Amino acid sequence: YFTRASAPVQESFEDAEERAQILVETAALRKLAADYLHPELPVATTDANACGRNYFTRASAPVQESFEDAEERAQILVETAALRKLAADYLHPELPVATTDANACGRNYFTRASA
Repeated sequence: YFTRASAPVQESFEDAEERAQILVETAALRKLAADYLHPELPVATTDANACGRNYFTRASAPVQESFEDAEERAQILVETAALRKLAADYLHPELPVATTDANACGRNYFTRASA
């Protein structure tokens, strides 16, 4: 039966072991790729001595800024945004002016009758 011309080619023992090893490595690479792609998933470990280090409470960690410094930083960022808008308005006079005042009006001196 196995020696006939139409019989399927038999795989050697070494080839079968190599195929099994390749499948094991492929499964490990697939798990590693899934761990890399989804960092939000929890890490499962069987080592009782495994631990993590908190880099924010160590002695050499940078000092956190105070509440007053944080408020001052926020105020500086607000002022910077306002100055940036003012600079953009000055640099581009062709942009339309947006106003919230209903009583604001403008006069076009170039299209008046006495021009």
